[in-house]
Amino acid sequence: MADATQTAGFQGLDTSASTRKFRIQDRIFYFMTLGSAALVVLLLLAIIVVLIIDALPTFQAFGFSFLWGTKWSAPADIYGAVPAVVGTLVSSLIAMLIAVPMGIGIAIFLTELCPGSLRRPISTAIELLAGVPSIIYGIVGLFILVPLMQTYILPFLMMTIGQVPVIGLLFQPPAPGVGLLTASLVLAVMILPFITAIARDVFGTVPPMLRESAYGMGMTTWEVARHILIPYTRRGLVGGIMLGLGRALGETMAVTFVIGSVSRLQSSIISPSTTISAQIANNFGDADGLQLSSLIALGLLLFVLSFCVLAVARWLIGRGDAL
Repeated sequence: MADATQTAGFQGLDTSASTRKFRIQDRIFYFMTLGSAALVVLLLLAIIVVLIIDALPTFQAFGFSFLWGTKWSAPADIYGAVPAVVGTLVSSLIAMLIAVPMGIGIAIFLTELCPGSLRRPISTAIELLAGVPSIIYGIVGLFILVPLMQTYILPFLMMTIGQVPVIGLLFQPPAPGVGLLTASLVLAVMILPFITAIARDVFGTVPPMLRESAYGMGMTTWEVARHILIPYTRRGLVGGIMLGLGRALGETMAVTFVIGSVSRLQSSIISPSTTISAQIANNFGDADGLQLSSLIALGLLLFVLSFCVLAVARWLIGRGDAL
């Protein structure tokens, strides 16, 4: 009887010691994860503070008129953000209009129509395309796409769409090959694999029973995609689209190669233009004083744009859940 009591006491001590050990490990793990999350927030705040401090001379010199100024002239020390901001937004919008339908279409083909023997090679090619460095896209765009645009595509657009009232204003010369439309095409190719890969993965999460039931009711592939795949996976699709948009907004080297880097507001999308990232890349090395501060202010604006994109993405996802 005594032996049994002693054995139970030792077991109780062992259990208590193990519990304390697990609690200590759990607390250490908690503080490690908390510290990691706090470090990310601190880094984000540090970036914001540095950008604001370095951009202050620009806002002190021009006030908030810097945000709607249309002239960027280093010799005159006059700087406005509108040409770069408009170029960034327009190029990203055109790229998204091209890449989103193509990416979702490719994903539907891979999940619904593609033969099994071709599915893996095509998926691998898409993933490899996502890993190509941006400077390679810029080189290919400069030496292959720009001559094609200058010789064949842009003259055709000016002779056709360029003759249409109102819309034709977007396709007016000069059209040297480099320009906003060329940069948008390069951006579309760059973000296409991201949108396609995410759309393919989220389409793969749709339960087979939903597909089989839809096809059993006589739905076509288009109807299955329209009424089953896309509504079921809208959260993942929004995430993939916003990831592509974020990549398009912040892309630097590839755009710098093919956009022409003209710091002037243009009404034509086939003329040379600039973006925030291209403006910073082209001028940052030789900039000082007010010009350097203005470039950092552009970086702050790009930061704000990226934050707005994330906020809109969260709102769209929440709205989709509410529906």
